Amino acid sequence: MFKMLQKLTKNLIYAIPAMMLAGFVYGLWADTGWLKAAIVPFTFLMVYPMMVTLKIRKVFEGGDAKAQILTQLINFGLTPFLAFGVGLLFFRDNPYMALGLLLAGLVPTSGMTISWTGFAKGNMSAAVKMTVIGLIAGSLATPLYVQALMGTAIEMQISAVFKQILFIVFLPMALGYLTQRFLVKRYGQERFQRELGPKFPGLSTVGVLGIVFVALALKAKTIAAAPGVLLDILVPLVLLYGVNFLISTFVGRSLLPRGDAIALVYGSVMRNLSIALAIAINAFGAQGSDAALVIAMAYIIQVQSAAWYVRFTHKVFGLPEELAQPA
Repeated sequence: MFKMLQKLTKNLIYAIPAMMLAGFVYGLWADTGWLKAAIVPFTFLMVYPMMVTLKIRKVFEGGDAKAQILTQLINFGLTPFLAFGVGLLFFRDNPYMALGLLLAGLVPTSGMTISWTGFAKGNMSAAVKMTVIGLIAGSLATPLYVQALMGTAIEMQISAVFKQILFIVFLPMALGYLTQRFLVKRYGQERFQRELGPKFPGLSTVGVLGIVFVALALKAKTIAAAPGVLLDILVPLVLLYGVNFLISTFVGRSLLPRGDAIALVYGSVMRNLSIALAIAINAFGAQGSDAALVIAMAYIIQVQSAAWYVRFTHKVFGLPEELAQPA
């Protein structure tokens, strides 16, 4: 079971499109009413396993302050406004799809930030810290950004969004931390890191795939009636991620050493789409399914672009020291 989940996590490039297709087919031919009851369990399954392995203490370690500050300036001073501007440009007549694009740009970092930084031989310690800071700050800031940028275009109660984030992020975070402490105390830190901790991210993948299935199933008839809507969504997403990659690459190359620069790229481009998807579906009612569709499509762009960026990292930032030096 664990090996199967690991394989699923490593093959998200294929698993997410396959689950989207399955959700679409199911939504066309079967009753989707019962799926709404599965949203809360899938949401918890998405977020809680990530929190069990989150290293909150990393926030208090030093040594990469410049990379951390630059990353959060991009995350909160640039990306939300870029997402909002692209949403206005492409979704002027559909504010809830614009909301989906905004949510996709609001909560930075995920487990992908750490994984892809590792694949690209970047600074893993900096990536972990970016993940913790981005997750907490993004969760607190999201309702404020949505209210300030889209409060006149969509129906929302800021207190309701805060409440959803409390249940979607901070409750699983607390339960995940307690689980981590319990397992470390019982089995020891070494065994937790080697055997127990790695089992949890696979469970999160099941939650992600479940939510993606639900999002596509709920919108299947709308997509079938206007199939061009998928292309309408993909174009602004490609633009958003493309500009974000260009800016973060330029900042990283110009101002940071190689390892920190790679962490900055993945710490500012990778978004926590699991939380964004959960907020869209849980906090905005039936109309939130439009936002959820945009976020579900963002998974494809994010995973594919991250994988391709790893392949070209050595050409952009050069080889890591241990490979650059002759034997």
